[in-house]
Amino acid sequence: MTVRRMSSSPTSDLPYTDTKPQGSADFYYATNATFRFILGRLGTDGWRRYLEDLGRDYYAPANARWRQGGLPAVARYWRAFFAAEPGAKVTVTEHADRVEVAVVECPAIKHLRAGGRDIVREYCQHCYHLGQSRAAAAGLTMRLAGGNGSCCHTFAPAAAGLAPQDLKAIADARS
Repeated sequence: MTVRRMSSSPTSDLPYTDTKPQGSADFYYATNATFRFILGRLGTDGWRRYLEDLGRDYYAPANARWRQGGLPAVARYWRAFFAAEPGAKVTVTEHADRVEVAVVECPAIKHLRAGGRDIVREYCQHCYHLGQSRAAAAGLTMRLAGGNGSCCHTFAPAAAGLAPQDLKAIADARS
């Protein structure tokens, strides 16, 4: 079993070490089941708090890199992250004022569907709640549009004046 360990080591664009080039897609099953459990026990507000805490605290080493390195660090992180995700079809585009992560085919949704899993309808919202928490910790903001297998994450400086996130712009996940 390979364990990813969070680290503040600047030797990689990802803040953890792993002994294999890609993760296991079965992790998506565990994530979906965890979301279902938390939503059932704590409700939507509890699930959001869980994701916000995870984004701020667990990802603190990556968030610090984003704060120090700005948008180029954000772009490097997402390129490295999705290179390690099995089956990801993603483009990361750096602009002067933002980074756009276009998920053409979400590896999680694809794997959950292929495995016949009943996908938690809020699944795609987790990317926003987790991502916005991480962005805020780095002095940035994040917005998400799309979902259910294809979406676009936008990261920009907090002062960029992006419109508030409309959760209706994030499609429910469907099996």
